[in-house]
Amino acid sequence: EVQLVESGGGVVQAGGSLRLSCTASGFTFTDYAFAWFRQIPGQGREGVSCISSNANTTYYVDSVKGRFTISIDNAKNTMYLQMNSLKPEDTAVYYCHARDSWYYRGPDYGYWGQGTQVTVSS
Repeated sequence: EVQLVESGGGVVQAGGSLRLSCTASGFTFTDYAFAWFRQIPGQGREGVSCISSNANTTYYVDSVKGRFTISIDNAKNTMYLQMNSLKPEDTAVYYCHARDSWYYRGPDYGYWGQGTQVTVSS
């Protein structure tokens, strides 16, 4: 059974930090690219960051560049998102996504976690 389990969300004051984790099981971790998306109620899901299967290539949306860092630990089958200098506009549900392609092919392709809430207070 494929599972992506996120953890690390919570409530933090503006300027603070959180580290999200996404632990995968049920497929070959090293064959997949991983990504973080976030969603605000009533809005579409936004791609925040992604990392290639060999960790050589990363992508960040402009709004988080210089503040967020994505990484993977193959030994633990886990992906991380270190979020620093958090802003109230970072408040959202954050989702982990895994796919066997660098390119995003839509929400029906790949695997999703259940989401973890991040709330940044001003």
